[in-house]
Amino acid sequence: MTSRNQNTSNGALPIIVKPPHLHDPTPNGYSTAVVSPAAGRLAFVSGQGGQDQNGSLSPEFSNQVEQTYANLAAVLDALGARPRHVVKLTVFVVDHDMSKLGVLTENVKRMFGDTLPAQTLIPVPKLAIDPMLVEVDAVVHLD
Repeated sequence: MTSRNQNTSNGALPIIVKPPHLHDPTPNGYSTAVVSPAAGRLAFVSGQGGQDQNGSLSPEFSNQVEQTYANLAAVLDALGARPRHVVKLTVFVVDHDMSKLGVLTENVKRMFGDTLPAQTLIPVPKLAIDPMLVEVDAVVHLD
């Protein structure tokens, strides 16, 4: 089964694929697969962390996650895109556990609503900057 995202006057949007015989990952904040339309360009967004505009990082995981997705939203704005244009996220989490998964899922659902991108979460021992606890990169379909 597939479901098509709403089209806009700018062209087709990515299609979310929901295979009927697989577990529905929507409650966990992602889609099994997303097909990018043939027309358009792809933008590859470098990993966004929880730094504020001054480069400061909160020591709290939840604050870093909120800032990370705010930073991703700012990049999308700069690209002229919206969350519905994101086809793939890769999330890196330091010392991942189930409590962190809940925080991530809540933030992804808040940002993406029903147009959840394909997503991979990778637990890591550390990121580029020692106090950084989360990093998210994205593939974005541009009309």
